[in-house]
Amino acid sequence: MEFLLLPFRWIYRGLVWFANSPRTLIASYLLMIVVAGVIYGQVENRSPADAVWWAVVTASTVGYGDISPTSWQGRTLAALLISTMVLLVIPLITAHFASRLIVDDDAFEHDEQEELKRDVRRMRALLEELAARQGIDLPELEPLPPAPPERPVWERSRRRRPPQG
Repeated sequence: MEFLLLPFRWIYRGLVWFANSPRTLIASYLLMIVVAGVIYGQVENRSPADAVWWAVVTASTVGYGDISPTSWQGRTLAALLISTMVLLVIPLITAHFASRLIVDDDAFEHDEQEELKRDVRRMRALLEELAARQGIDLPELEPLPPAPPERPVWERSRRRRPPQG
């Protein structure tokens, strides 16, 4: 079963890399416009300016109707361009910029976390030393429960609903 999921994992990793690179996103958007424009110009016998204009209008799903494909090749290209833009490129661009807006300023940085860990260790050592001087036995620390097993990415985003009762 793992073998069957491997291509989907590669696609997922590729999309994550793709989505986290604004240069790649913008370059891919522009490349798609140019490539679709060139192909459309060849298939529909249009000028390069008209073909690129068609690609921009189609990719943005505005669809003014001033230029539209008449051949099945042009219509297929339009369907692919619209689908790719609406289902992949535009959502990735939107998600990238939205993730930049959502920043937790109160989140601890790695250095701050390490400093807190050192402080807790030092306080524990001082507490143990003070307890030893006073003749007090400190209770043993309870072991941490084992970490839950790593869930696949597609299951991590599911929110668990509390039971209705």
